[in-house]
Amino acid sequence: MKKHIVCIGDSNTHGYCADPADCADGGIRFNEDERWTCRLQKALGPDFLVTEEGLSGRTTVFPDPLHESMDALGVVYSLLKSHEAVDLLIIMLGTNDTKERLGANAACIAIGMERLVRKAQSVDCWGNRAPNILIVCPPAILPLMEDNPCGAAMGKGCIEKSVQLPSYLSATAHLVGAHYLDAADCEFNRVDGMHLTRHGHAQLADKLARLVPTLL
Repeated sequence: MKKHIVCIGDSNTHGYCADPADCADGGIRFNEDERWTCRLQKALGPDFLVTEEGLSGRTTVFPDPLHESMDALGVVYSLLKSHEAVDLLIIMLGTNDTKERLGANAACIAIGMERLVRKAQSVDCWGNRAPNILIVCPPAILPLMEDNPCGAAMGKGCIEKSVQLPSYLSATAHLVGAHYLDAADCEFNRVDGMHLTRHGHAQLADKLARLVPTLL
């Protein structure tokens, strides 16, 4: 049986590309040679199965009044059960939680992550092993986000909250007994300032390819 890794995230796990010139296919989603999940699969090899569960706009636990089914808490049970047995769950969320309309500061976002992780730990999907979860803190949103059309919908305070997230999420990981990785140096684009570039996907995949085998 292959080691099964499930990756739950937002648009940066789905592979959204804000700059078509940066994507080999010129579309709005990086292809299977570019996304970090697919690159991780290639790096780990045939003894591993990496499953993508990325949704643009996804949050940890906060329902979005503009879009339904955006909180991971509401779907994590069904996702994990549909992919059991799971050897490692990678959660990379937090960027969308900073939206002004959701009303959560960085400390509350971290509490949301705690609640999500504890829910995932309670799901009977881990086979004969203990729950094994890696929290990945996304890079901080760049200031140029405010000058992009998406900035108005994101609202005020997103940048500041995203800058504060690493210290809170690392503490959360310690609290819940999860592993932690800060993706701060993975490159965000200079279009909307909050999505990984093709190079950023490669950087994240390289970090995880070194870390993941040590966690299994």
